[in-house]
Amino acid sequence: MTTSKVLIALSTFAEYGSEPLDLLKASGLKYALNPSGRRLNESEILQLGADCEGIVAGVEPYTSQVLTQLPRLKCISRCGVGTDNVDKTKAHELGIKILNTPDPVIQPVAELTIAMMLDLLRHLTWHSLKMRGQKWEKKGGRNLQGCIVGLIGLGRIGRKVAELLRSFGAYVVGFDPHSEHAWAQKNGVELLSLQDLLKQSDIVSLHLSSDKNAPFVLSEKEIRSMKPGAMLINVARGEFVDEQALYNALADGHLAGAGLDVFPQEPYTGKLTTLDNVVLTPHAATLTRESRLEMETQAVENLLKALS
Repeated sequence: MTTSKVLIALSTFAEYGSEPLDLLKASGLKYALNPSGRRLNESEILQLGADCEGIVAGVEPYTSQVLTQLPRLKCISRCGVGTDNVDKTKAHELGIKILNTPDPVIQPVAELTIAMMLDLLRHLTWHSLKMRGQKWEKKGGRNLQGCIVGLIGLGRIGRKVAELLRSFGAYVVGFDPHSEHAWAQKNGVELLSLQDLLKQSDIVSLHLSSDKNAPFVLSEKEIRSMKPGAMLINVARGEFVDEQALYNALADGHLAGAGLDVFPQEPYTGKLTTLDNVVLTPHAATLTRESRLEMETQAVENLLKALS
């Protein structure tokens, strides 16, 4: 094991605590860090990971072409949940294990979801922009209490969001292709069809995982079926929302606002940045000091176990 080498592909590592780096040092493994401070591209992965047996990964691309050119690679340990950036078919073919860290992200993503709802309901970003422009203008908001909030996706994060929403007195409805009726009944979540959820909800929040066998997207039809004046939150996947359809609905007032942490193309510089009824964050839902440190530590632990 002492002859093995691993790549830490993350743009930052051990920034909020030394624990993950201490684990690596104690293991006796050789390791290389990402020196760029940004997301690696394919050629950089190949250059830095050429002789590595393991990679602690972010969202950089592990395509079929990349994986076939890393002959020593045995494990990709994702610091985070989603593994859409990995060609799973090719990884399975090559015997490369894919691991992730789903639990540490639940609380921070759920909290950001609630924060976006409160921002939109009380026009915090709108008021802040006005004040920064030295304009003393006010816009009446709404309470989260009493709002009908529709959660699309009731996995770990969706369920945590439902729990937090109940503490605010919101009425929670949900849609999930794999809904568990016993859980929903026990936790006061009314299960609806997707169509009914979109029509009834004051706020729609996306918490699905990607599924190539059943791709999900809110297109023009679905967005126009939402309640006039409703709001949309997406902290799941950028491709889940038709950007042009969303822009049109926000620009003409059919939707009152949107909160987005994920985008089809990242870094994002698209036309949604021109609207003042949108809250935008740079794919930072999981980025708290506590969650980042826990994810990095778990990712290293997972990698060490896989290589041993």
